[in-house]
Amino acid sequence: MQPKRPKRCRRRKSSPGRRPPPAAANRCYAQRRFWEERYRRAGAEPQEWLGSFERFRALLEPELRPDDRILVLGCGTSALSYELHELGYPDVTSIDFSPACVEAMRSRYAHCPHLRWAVMDMRSLAFPDASFDVVLEKGTLDVLLVEEADPWHVSPRGAAAMRRVLAEVSRVLRPGGRFLSITFAQPHFRAPHYAQEAFGWSLRHAACGDAFHYFVYIMCKGQPLAPPDLALGRQLGRPPPAPPPPITMAEDEDEDFLRAIEL
Repeated sequence: MQPKRPKRCRRRKSSPGRRPPPAAANRCYAQRRFWEERYRRAGAEPQEWLGSFERFRALLEPELRPDDRILVLGCGTSALSYELHELGYPDVTSIDFSPACVEAMRSRYAHCPHLRWAVMDMRSLAFPDASFDVVLEKGTLDVLLVEEADPWHVSPRGAAAMRRVLAEVSRVLRPGGRFLSITFAQPHFRAPHYAQEAFGWSLRHAACGDAFHYFVYIMCKGQPLAPPDLALGRQLGRPPPAPPPPITMAEDEDEDFLRAIEL
């Protein structure tokens, strides 16, 4: 069974016959106020974006060790952190930029004192360098690009927002640590953001799902990017190629090309 899609943001009424572009309709997902109001209304009611841990378990478990220090970015009200704890990974820290969310999750899992929760912005992590063995995110980075009108040509602002978060992830990962990213985004859209030599990690990905595919990206700190990934990363930020010049015909050219076709 496919997971229920999250409801779209509420938006102001528009003029008859006019619909806002998808980027405008999804803009609220990048706003702290939207999430704070949502979590205050819903409390700690479980909400799984992209699916539960079980959906991705076969791809994630080979990358996890029982003694790993795990950081979950943008935990929301997902049960992911609790599921990791119950499966034998006790050292899990979860962050979200919504105080209402973190308060609700602390209350919901008060019986698990080893689960840690913190209000924090993933763009500026308050952890020392090399603090974690694993950083895990599920659909969180997607909100950085919700305002993009063209996924093939991400704006400088969108690319900078993604780069800022990924730089923080790289900083808090220890050598040999893994960054695990779960998303709807296909490799030709998302891989160039991850394939940056400055982050100091390798890159691979795998797809899961049947009718609808999800993608798990796995980056290992301290391993080099493969040459094709390096080339892919260098494409990020390049301006799109100029369109070819239009084909024009001379003013005195009045050939009926249909009659020239030999049938």
